[in-house]
Amino acid sequence: MKARKLPLGISGFEKLIGEGYHYIDKTPFIKAVIDSPFEALLFPRPRRFGKTLNLNMLRCFFEKSDADRSGLFRGLAIRSGSHFEDHQGKYPVIWLTFKDVKHSRWEGCIRGLTAAVQKAYSRHRYLLESDCLFAEEKAYFEKILSPEPEYTACETALSRLSEYLHRCHEEKVVILIDEYDTPIHAAHEGGYYKQLIEFIRNFLSGGLKDNPHLFKGVLTGILRVAKESVFSGLNNLGTYTLLDRDFNTAFGFTEAEVTDLLHEHDMDDRNADVSAWYNGYLFGGAVIYNPWSVLQYVQRRPVYPSPYWVNTADSEMIERLATRGGKIIREEIGQLLEGKPIIKPVYDAVVMGDLESRDDLLWSFLLFSGYLKPVEQLDFETWKLQIPNREIRVVYRNLVRRWFDETVETNRLEEMIRALEKGDVGGFEEMLSLIVLRVMSCHDLAGEPEKVYHALVAGMLVWMSDRYEIKSNRESGLGRFDLMLKPKDRNRQGIIIEFKRVDERHTPEKTLEAAMAQIDAKRYAAELEEAGIREVLKIAIAFKGKQLWTAHK
Repeated sequence: MKARKLPLGISGFEKLIGEGYHYIDKTPFIKAVIDSPFEALLFPRPRRFGKTLNLNMLRCFFEKSDADRSGLFRGLAIRSGSHFEDHQGKYPVIWLTFKDVKHSRWEGCIRGLTAAVQKAYSRHRYLLESDCLFAEEKAYFEKILSPEPEYTACETALSRLSEYLHRCHEEKVVILIDEYDTPIHAAHEGGYYKQLIEFIRNFLSGGLKDNPHLFKGVLTGILRVAKESVFSGLNNLGTYTLLDRDFNTAFGFTEAEVTDLLHEHDMDDRNADVSAWYNGYLFGGAVIYNPWSVLQYVQRRPVYPSPYWVNTADSEMIERLATRGGKIIREEIGQLLEGKPIIKPVYDAVVMGDLESRDDLLWSFLLFSGYLKPVEQLDFETWKLQIPNREIRVVYRNLVRRWFDETVETNRLEEMIRALEKGDVGGFEEMLSLIVLRVMSCHDLAGEPEKVYHALVAGMLVWMSDRYEIKSNRESGLGRFDLMLKPKDRNRQGIIIEFKRVDERHTPEKTLEAAMAQIDAKRYAAELEEAGIREVLKIAIAFKGKQLWTAHK
């Protein structure tokens, strides 16, 4: 069987099905929406995880139109059962997308919002020719369609259009809003957040709160913006984040779906690469793959996987929030890069204005934006979080690189790394000493300086992650080493680094001897030896304040 075309960048369900593109059946989502006890549902998911396509699928299913779209669902899961006959093609649909409303100023934003409202009204222009509307309602309708409608008139546009359509079609309305929070992010960045929130709150409440003309309303976005900001009083809103088990496989690809996709394209031997690079997301306990990256990988068939999803992102806000957090956040990002979880409170609703003043919200923002995964829930709001896969690891690695670029000349860092790889420990010590003098402050070294040195060196070794597996504080032999560089090429030498603080009772030389003896006594090199690595460079680093000494064998 010939492999079907891949739907790269195609979010139109009708085009995708009609032109024979590969489609992974997400129509059980339709049944779940219909069966939900909530009239309005919000689905926050990371970008490019299929939100627009799913919403477009709902539109093709529900929308009452002159064209018969029932054939689009031939052979799909929704076709079996009573839901198809009872609901397909029965409802007037209001479709809105705010995905392009990302302006730096309020004036541009409100023009974008009113244009989106106008487009929704224009699709139902036939109402002006009907007898369904009263004269004043037609006047309002025409005001919305005028070249420059007042944005205050648009605040009630959703509720009014739903009323008009219900009356005309004698059937309740389905409201679909894609990327509802895109203008909210732009407003936060542009400094007009309060103005926008007032408009959005009134607009959405009118269409979704206690609306007798509503059958179902479905919204998608990246974040659930806090209820008091946008969804005030919306008691009929069911929110399903990536922490919820309901709807957990509706967005993104499951493992079985990816296996079938790879098989169809004769790429069964690539399963391990695809898994390591693009899965690892956990939505309500289900393992989910990044659909954008998987499709790009299958289409391109590269020798080595690449960070396709990451390279389409604007990470400026993430970098600003992470950088603002200072030493503690940098240490925690170092911990994540080492493959360890961090334990943090997770808030599934975010007040955008609080992002600049509350460091604890960074982790929730990263989780719901797709840069972390929830590993284990410890109580009602506390989770273990980790980096989901190698693709996302690139984001954190590049973040660490930029931090060092700000304070350390890149050539000096490269010299240090080259010296380490060549086994030139004297050169490594010289460059590391210069970097420590440049980067560290006395304030950094207060408390637990060994952790500070450890984090600094581990962060710099990120540059070597394409050639080495960098491990930190792991068990090997009879104890736990500080740092290990396990080469991916078994012909390279492995490296073990142990840190020790010089205290008042010991000289630097004695401290180095103790560190080196510990490496041998605890058999830290056992893991490398078991992996068939013949040469192991053992390095002891002793330090006192900003002074450091090294020994090796």
